[in-house]
Amino acid sequence: MSVSVVPTRAKIVIIGGGVGGTSVAYHLAELGEKDVILLDRNELTSGSTFHSAGLVGQLRADPTLTLMNMHSVDLYRKLQTTDTPPSWRECGSIKLASTPERMQEIRRQIGWAKTFGLDLKEISPQEAQNLFPLIDLDGVVGACYMASDGQVDPSQLAMALAAGARKNGVQIFTHTRVLEIKTINGRVSSVVTDKGEIECEIVVNCGGMYAPQIGRMVDVRIPIVPMSHQYLITDNFMDADAPFLPSLRDPDNLIYFRQEVSGLLMGGYERNSKAWSADYKNIDDIPADFNNTLLPDDWDRFYDIAEASQKRVPKMAEIGIKNFINGPEGFTPDNEFCLGETSVGGFYVAAGFCAHGIAGAGGIGKVVAEWIVAGEPTMDLWHMDIKRFGASYESPDFTLQRITENYEQYYDIHYPGEERTSARPKFTSPVYEWHKAHGAVFGEKASWERVNYYQSNIGNQALRPQGWLGKHWSSAVQVEHHSTRTAAGLFDESSFAKARITGSRAGEFLNYVCANNVVKGVGKTVYTQALNSKAGIESDYTVTQTDDNEFMIVTGTAFAVHDFGWLEKIRREFNFDNVEITNITRDLTCFGVMGPNSRAILQSLTAADLNHSAFPFMSSQEITLAGIKVRATRITYVGELGWEIYSSVADGLALWEKIMEAGEDLGLTACGYRAIESLRLEKGYRAWAGEINTETNPYEAGLGFAVSLKKEEFHGRTAAVAAKEIQTRKLVAITFDDITSVPFGSEPIRINNEIVGRIKSGGQGYTIGKAIAYAYLPIENSDPGTQVDVELFGTWVSGAIHKEPLFDPNNDRIRA
Repeated sequence: MSVSVVPTRAKIVIIGGGVGGTSVAYHLAELGEKDVILLDRNELTSGSTFHSAGLVGQLRADPTLTLMNMHSVDLYRKLQTTDTPPSWRECGSIKLASTPERMQEIRRQIGWAKTFGLDLKEISPQEAQNLFPLIDLDGVVGACYMASDGQVDPSQLAMALAAGARKNGVQIFTHTRVLEIKTINGRVSSVVTDKGEIECEIVVNCGGMYAPQIGRMVDVRIPIVPMSHQYLITDNFMDADAPFLPSLRDPDNLIYFRQEVSGLLMGGYERNSKAWSADYKNIDDIPADFNNTLLPDDWDRFYDIAEASQKRVPKMAEIGIKNFINGPEGFTPDNEFCLGETSVGGFYVAAGFCAHGIAGAGGIGKVVAEWIVAGEPTMDLWHMDIKRFGASYESPDFTLQRITENYEQYYDIHYPGEERTSARPKFTSPVYEWHKAHGAVFGEKASWERVNYYQSNIGNQALRPQGWLGKHWSSAVQVEHHSTRTAAGLFDESSFAKARITGSRAGEFLNYVCANNVVKGVGKTVYTQALNSKAGIESDYTVTQTDDNEFMIVTGTAFAVHDFGWLEKIRREFNFDNVEITNITRDLTCFGVMGPNSRAILQSLTAADLNHSAFPFMSSQEITLAGIKVRATRITYVGELGWEIYSSVADGLALWEKIMEAGEDLGLTACGYRAIESLRLEKGYRAWAGEINTETNPYEAGLGFAVSLKKEEFHGRTAAVAAKEIQTRKLVAITFDDITSVPFGSEPIRINNEIVGRIKSGGQGYTIGKAIAYAYLPIENSDPGTQVDVELFGTWVSGAIHKEPLFDPNNDRIRA
């Protein structure tokens, strides 16, 4: 409705009336939230929704996104039976393989589709042509078909969702422009519009390509850039009574098709992309009157796409064009959605749909509505969480370079170990130039350059994994792995995210946030998880008490914004006002000295006593090492005796060189992060966003030792107690005798010909000489010795569940 004034108060205000905003409104109403207002600056669907292509595919590389898209299909079926149907048509979809590599990808996707009960099946080229008779089969290797995929009219979908929301009490106001969002004490308090101010508790930014502008009202950076995305619609040419065509994707040729009336809609992802309203020096600045508007045709950039379409569907060279669409679509730096609560309390975002938002809209609305009501995500949404983006994305240059790279690789096959190439280097350790001079091959994590391995360590190639995992594999990793196990490895871990927690209630605060007892006295280090209200693992990290009211937290490189944001949220919502959280990541270097010779190497550089009795496991001391003041923490993530050494950045290079020099005669090898990964998999150390996440609890993950139920209160305690009492599944280690036959995630697991789970992670165990995988399996299927089958690219391979840990089961080495 268009009115001259708006209500003065609502619990929740949604900004944006495309498929995102209307879906969030619809699902909030379904959850019983009636005090909801949706605002749009123009008419509903007037941003990107009205020009979206409308394809709906369900299977994605991310399990959570697949479940979200499956919910979308269920919802669209339901809406089709209402008074405002969205023109949902369950026509199925075909994906062609025009290369052998793409056929491998298809077979892998068919495998993980089995774990969702999806009807994805392999079909021959001829079967594909039978379903889509217009295609030329030249170069087609194979295909897959999903009967339950479909297409929908995006505008009608938004209208159907809006109608359902209104029916359940949501108020919708169009032609209402948001001018300001006010905050009090770090939380949203009201939305100021051109028709009045609305006091509220929660604001949901569903602004699509306008979302960054809305975010700037509360100083929140939302790294979305509108990219020009083009497609065309042909004249009608097919017989009216011809069978309706499934949608068709030919990713090797960068193109997609779907039927539009009796013609075709065809688009693609060109290699010469173009941003709109943003460039490498300036953030987006969309004109205030850009509503229901398209961009000028850009045929020059579309030429290669059009040419590819004519080769796959020769009829495209003969028929006329009814419409040519060039519309801006909001893309993120990794082609994943941008969802969740931001650093401002109560300010949520659901935007950045990257041209697959129509398929995801139903699921997006569901998970965001649940997040709002619960105050935390109800599924593992890390890959879509806005908190995955760090400070680098404040830069328009960095953001656009990343988005351009991802847009142009939209249809590419992405192999394990593949690294981004744009906008590098960004953050480096003080040892970066040393690493380069010594042949380091770098990876990148959260904008940090990190050593993957050193070329100088390359050795025997015999253990190269079969298939995809062998693409970016290096034999240097096994050399560095064995050096750490037999002598010592030196790892530059300066990118670890680090925070200092201070204040008179710092200990009380951390013991509330953390499941473990982390207040054990100055110099004690504790591994812990921070749990959500369902006992899901929101974060895991180490906490070191450095003074009576001071602590240091160390967590993974990529998790600074997420983990420290969770701390800020708990601090704010549970009134720990006098606690201060300071990100000190870039103030300190961190070097890991790990292996049986680590004590001897470090002892040669210090007068401090490093013997076990004087410096026990999980303790931390300030010492002088090679004349440099450092904090040494005895800890390990590789399953060996070792220390993490923290120093000032200024002292970092000198300290590294001194340690390397001291270890020269003791077998010390400079090592990279890929060796850490193989070492920690052997030892069974968990990785957040790998084996553990917000959907897994400590007990099923084998981390119950890090939960202190002796504490009367901590966040998530009630659910943790329940999780301990009732366990339905368990994280298990699976080993495979052929070390070159390696699962790496999402592969289906079969026991007695029944699918019982999917792989969470995997790799090579160079010490035990086996391939390793981890997976959650039902308790009744989790006994050591149980034989399992895992599908690798269409072939079932046999493995066995093995008792953990696979290496050094008595922890003799780490406590030496």
